[in-house]
Amino acid sequence: MTIPRRPDLEPPRKTVQAAEQLLNVKDQLAAAPVVLHAVSKRFGRGRGAVTALDGVSLSFPARSFTAVLGVSGSGKTTLLQCAAGVVEPSSGTVRLCGAELARVSDRQRAVLRRQRVGFVFQELNLVPELTVGENIALPLRLDRRRAAWAVIERAAARVGLHPGQLRRLPSELSGGQQQRAAIARALVITPEVIFADEPTGALDPYTAEGVMRLLRQSTGGTTVVVVTHQPEVTRFCDRAVFLYAGRVDAIIDAPEPAAVAARLHALGERASSEHVNGGER
Repeated sequence: MTIPRRPDLEPPRKTVQAAEQLLNVKDQLAAAPVVLHAVSKRFGRGRGAVTALDGVSLSFPARSFTAVLGVSGSGKTTLLQCAAGVVEPSSGTVRLCGAELARVSDRQRAVLRRQRVGFVFQELNLVPELTVGENIALPLRLDRRRAAWAVIERAAARVGLHPGQLRRLPSELSGGQQQRAAIARALVITPEVIFADEPTGALDPYTAEGVMRLLRQSTGGTTVVVVTHQPEVTRFCDRAVFLYAGRVDAIIDAPEPAAVAARLHALGERASSEHVNGGER
C-alpha cells in the first residue's frame, strides 16, 4: 500500500535547507580540533583588573593554517594559551582535540597536550645541554614513550635536518636550524594541533620565510595556529584572525600580506587614537 504524499504537511524547502546548513555547521564545529565559545580571560581583581579576552568565539577547522594578529595587548598570546589549555579562561568553554577542557583534570590536560598537541615558541626552549636529537625526542620521553632513533631522524628529515646535525648541541646550529629543530620536536608526536607563538619573531626576513614555508609543508594534515605580528607570515596561511582589545575584530580568508599590513596599521591608529582620547581600552 502506497501512502500518498501530503504536500501541505511537508516543511518548506527553505526551512529544510536552513536545517541542513545548521547541521553542517554543527558537524564542522564538532570536527574542529580547537573550538572556543564565548571565552573571556581577566587578570587581577577590582578596578585594577585587566580583560585580555572578551567573549571570543572561534573555531580552527581540521587541517587549517591560521594566523592570529593584532596590536600589542590585543590578546593574541592569551588566546593561544587558553586554546592550548595552558591558561584557564575566566568564563566560556574551550574544546581541544574533542575534550572540553573545563571537564578534565589538570593531569588529563597535561596528557592531552603531551600526546596530541605540539608547540613552537619564539624562544625555542631548546635545552642547551642536550643534543638536537635529544631535544627532538623530549616530548616522547616526557610521555614515557620509547624514542626510537628512526622516529627522531624521520621528524628531523621533514624539516631538512640531516642525521649528523642531530648529534650536535643547539648552540652549534644557526638560528634557522635551531628553529627547524623546534618544529621537528613539535612534529615528533604526530600532533593533531600545533600552536606556534611568534615562531619567526627573532629571525631575519629571509630565514623567517623559510621557516614558515617549512612549517606549512611539513605539518601535513595538522591544524596549525600561529600567533604573529608579521604580515608576511600570512601568505602561508588559509585565514587571518585579527584581535583588538580582546575581541575578534575581523577574519580574512586567503589573506594577502599587503591587506593584512593595512589592517594592522589601521588597528594601530585606532589604538593610538583611543589612548589619546582616553578610550576605555
